[in-house]
Order: sequence, then structure tokens, then C-alpha cells
Amino acid sequence: MELDNIEKLLEKYFEATATVAEEETLKQYFAQESVATHLEQYAPMFQYFSNAKEERYTKQLSLAQRSSSSRRNIYKWISAAAVLVLMFGIYFGSSLKKDENALVLEDHYTQEEIASAQEAFKLLALNFNKGAEQIGYLGEFEKTTNKFLVKE
Repeated sequence: MELDNIEKLLEKYFEATATVAEEETLKQYFAQESVATHLEQYAPMFQYFSNAKEERYTKQLSLAQRSSSSRRNIYKWISAAAVLVLMFGIYFGSSLKKDENALVLEDHYTQEEIASAQEAFKLLALNFNKGAEQIGYLGEFEKTTNKFLVKE
């Protein structure tokens, strides 16, 4: 009769419907020397739970309350400084308008130099686009190889 009761308690335990008293009954049963042979596989689990319950952390923990409050203050000041820099950037950035003192390319470079630079940028953009197309091919290759390598 006791064996049937233990089996029912095990079912309740694995379904997570057992009470604390029923779990204690299971722990006591599996702490004994004589456990039914078909239930011996559960004995190490309940013994581990009993041993783990007794474990204690013995090392000293240092609680640094001062550092966390000083970090918060530092973050507040950094946030305030970032907002201040952003406000100055917006104010002075919007006040700069194109006037006669602004940098004009024609003042510093000849028309031929500007044309050759534009041509160089066109070649750079063309080669960059070719590289981007090749990356697209690599993406397709990766998808295809993953189909064969990863079994879902």
C-alpha cells in the first residue's frame, strides 16, 4: 500500500500538484536505504535536493552602497552635459548660414581638379555597387548551405 502511495505522490510531484507535506514524504522515503528497485532512479534527485537545501554561502560579501550612488550622480552629470552639448550644437549649427565667407570649391581648386575628383567618386560608387551585389550572392549561398547543414 505504501508503494502505491509513493507512486501516486511521484505523479503529483512531476505534475507540480504535490503539497509541501507530500514532498517531504517523498524526501523521507528516498532517504531510506530500502527503496523499490523501479524507483531507485529518483533517489539521487531527492538526495540532491536535501543536500542542496543545507548548502550555505560562507564567503564575505562587500556591499558598496557608496559606489552605486556615485555612479548615479556621474550618469546624471553626463546626461546633463550631453543635453548641453546638443543644445549648443543645434543653436550654433542653425545660426551658420551660407554667406560670402563660406568655403567654395572653385576658390581652392581648378575646374579640372573638381571634375577628376567627381570622376573618381563615380568609379568608387560603381565598384561599391558591384561589391554590394556580390554580398547579395553570398547571402543566397549562405541560405542554401544552411538548408543542407542545419536539419530542423
